[in-house]
Amino acid sequence: MAVVRPFRAVRPKKEFASKVAALPYDVMNSDEARCLTKDDPLSFLHIDKAEIDLPPGTDLYADEVYLKAKENLRALTGNGICVQDAKPMLYVYRQELGGRAQTGIAACVSVDDYLSNKIKKHEFTRADKEADRIRHVDVCDANTGPIFLTYRARADIDTLIAQYTENEPEYAFSRDDGTRHTVWLIDNEREIAALCGYFEQVDAFYIADGHHRAASAVRVGQMRRSRFPDYTGEEEFNFFLAVLFKSDELKIMDYNRVLKDWNGLTKEELLERLGERFCVKKCNDTGCFRPGQKHQFGFYVENEWYQLTAKPEYIDESDPVARLDVSILQRNAIAPVFGIEDPRTDKRIDFVGGIRGLEELERRVATDMAAAFSMFPTTLEDLMAIADSNQVMPPKSTWFEPKLLSGLFIHKLSDDGPVAEA
Repeated sequence: MAVVRPFRAVRPKKEFASKVAALPYDVMNSDEARCLTKDDPLSFLHIDKAEIDLPPGTDLYADEVYLKAKENLRALTGNGICVQDAKPMLYVYRQELGGRAQTGIAACVSVDDYLSNKIKKHEFTRADKEADRIRHVDVCDANTGPIFLTYRARADIDTLIAQYTENEPEYAFSRDDGTRHTVWLIDNEREIAALCGYFEQVDAFYIADGHHRAASAVRVGQMRRSRFPDYTGEEEFNFFLAVLFKSDELKIMDYNRVLKDWNGLTKEELLERLGERFCVKKCNDTGCFRPGQKHQFGFYVENEWYQLTAKPEYIDESDPVARLDVSILQRNAIAPVFGIEDPRTDKRIDFVGGIRGLEELERRVATDMAAAFSMFPTTLEDLMAIADSNQVMPPKSTWFEPKLLSGLFIHKLSDDGPVAEA
């Protein structure tokens, strides 16, 4: 039985929502964030990447970065840009992009459900990235970025959510990338209780995106428990911010690979080596090759595309991790042919999210890289199967679009001072 709970969100007033809402902190570097916000003083990036308001070159993990984030968050509330709801609510959050919509519930989920694996993971986290967000959450005293969770669909949840999407929305705006964001409020206590009850019947929640944010939020909760040993379990620090989407509405995009060199081989030797474990076919038509099925890959080198199909003897369908295309490619091409054993640390490999298109692979090979692989997307079924088996996916296996915006919902961990109420 997993817990989903309403909360009193700190959030922008209607007229400021589109100006405050920002992409997650980890999809851009500091220079990109500075450019995005130079004429945008309300952007939530001033909280999530507060170094942009400090001199360039400031240590990203310096005390002043976290203190600046806290200062900027207080300014948003102190200036009346963001206010806190007077009572706990749930929030329907719909995203539309490219003719597809996904509709979720912004709510709080339980630290204990994460620790007991009712909230399932499929990635390792890095200690340095965790430490950064732990300090950010602790100093700001708030979850500022939601965790992207998914679950297997239930008709009762769908029906109740659908009723609210017929109402007048609280927020409705579009971004430059074409994504439409719409939010409705669920403020009826009876219907909140019903929806939370339906979610209790869900077998498990799965982290789709935001493993570091989730781990950090949980760690802060544990730190607060140590700090306040008489805690009851009802304090806000026992919960963290998430948006829950049913899995059949989500789309995982391809997550492609670009390689810095040919590992000392000639092009002919590359193709020969790849041909040992893949069926290799040159693509005669113009344009990029996009794989159309599992275990099929595109290979781009010297302005030419090749179709690679993994030979059956190199596919282990019995293992949910080994049968992933990212595993097959790593095990049978990137490691043995290109000599890249650890894609987490080797500087000769980089990763290109599918939202950038396959043309980005051609551009990278023409500029700073030497070859590229296009991938067939990992499926939600694969992700959940791996999480259910308590295994982890290889790095850079999934790319979700659209991204959840930060700043639409802020979850305060304690009442440490006055916050304007809606």
